[in-house]
Amino acid sequence: MWAGKKGAGAHGRFVTLSFTGLATASRALAVARSGSMRVTTVGGSTEAIHIAAGVPFPIRVTRVWATGATGIVALW
Repeated sequence: MWAGKKGAGAHGRFVTLSFTGLATASRALAVARSGSMRVTTVGGSTEAIHIAAGVPFPIRVTRVWATGATGIVALW
């Protein structure tokens, strides 16, 4: 599932609602409370996704927009 030696995330950073973009693209997102969110992928598309709590969701994103999820952590 996770290619390379780094796995889902050797590093992590909380994403806040006022956050405009990630300095480093994520390898995955994790949330404390399930919910839907809008993200911009490394390919440049903006998508609506739903993430379940407690399970890293493998997606490479550069920005997290409005969200219904809480406790969002970007892993890289």
